[in-house]
Amino acid sequence: MQSSHLRYDLVLACVVVAAVAAFAASEDDARSLPTLPARTDGAGLYHLGAGDEIKVQQPNAEELDGKAALIDDTGFVMPPLVGRVQLGGLTVEEAELLLASRWASLLLKPQPIASITEYRGQPVSVVGAVKTAGVIQLQGAKTLVEVLSLAGGLREDAGSQVEITRQIAYGQIPVSKEGLDSFGQFSIASIDLSRLLKGENPSDNIVIRPHDVITLPGAEIVYVTGDVRKPGGLPIDSSAEISVLQAVSLAEGLGPQASPKNAKILRPSGDGSEKKEIPVNLQAILTDKAVDVNLQPRDILFIPDSRSKKAGVLAAETAMQAITGLAVWGRF
Repeated sequence: MQSSHLRYDLVLACVVVAAVAAFAASEDDARSLPTLPARTDGAGLYHLGAGDEIKVQQPNAEELDGKAALIDDTGFVMPPLVGRVQLGGLTVEEAELLLASRWASLLLKPQPIASITEYRGQPVSVVGAVKTAGVIQLQGAKTLVEVLSLAGGLREDAGSQVEITRQIAYGQIPVSKEGLDSFGQFSIASIDLSRLLKGENPSDNIVIRPHDVITLPGAEIVYVTGDVRKPGGLPIDSSAEISVLQAVSLAEGLGPQASPKNAKILRPSGDGSEKKEIPVNLQAILTDKAVDVNLQPRDILFIPDSRSKKAGVLAAETAMQAITGLAVWGRF
């Protein structure tokens, strides 16, 4: 009887030692895993991250019943039998291999099957002049244009410059207009979106990384109102210029009763409380008797009709207020 008890105690001790060794090995391997995505080559593989929810199943093993598990903020998860394992930074395939190695001492030829049930680990923030601003969860490698498309695309008043801020742990943004913040913790870049969308600089269609912040400012606006065929607002780049003739052309020309020689530019003052009135003889410009005039952001080009040719700021502002649902025409 005593010998039987001794054999039982020895077997139990061996099982405990094996379990402790497996747990310690998983902890050692977990500490050796990267805490950030291991790949930076833009391959189309998703890397697990904090907040992702995964489900692991093992054929012919009731203990592994496929319950969902949440990856914590440090990248660890608690699969059955092996304790805490760090899966953050791994692909699904790499996670399956790691779990198989941990279960090898407990199961015969383990073949775990992992699947992501909810994506939360690779957020990207898209703000500004897009149709659906907010947080997008990356699922595989996505380029800048793809992420903007996922945000609903550009609004009609979008500017041409997009700004990207990236945690330096994910590398510097590979474009020409890039620099670090004063603390060296973020890479900040500016990309000319109009050139990119026209195919003039395709290399700027960079792969977006987790936690990137993509900001698309709205364009500056000039307004054309009065007796034109299509009154409304025109988006312009801060570095670009638009002339009176160009603005009238984009407004589809003058109306039938227009008085072009009495046109005016209403230009806001510094604080925006008053507007400076600048006479413009559009008739002389059209006949090459005067030089075309460049407009500035927030200018209002007012073309009176022959009945209100003496009107000034008040008439122009009244006409502006009469434009309901002010049209804004994109130029990309």
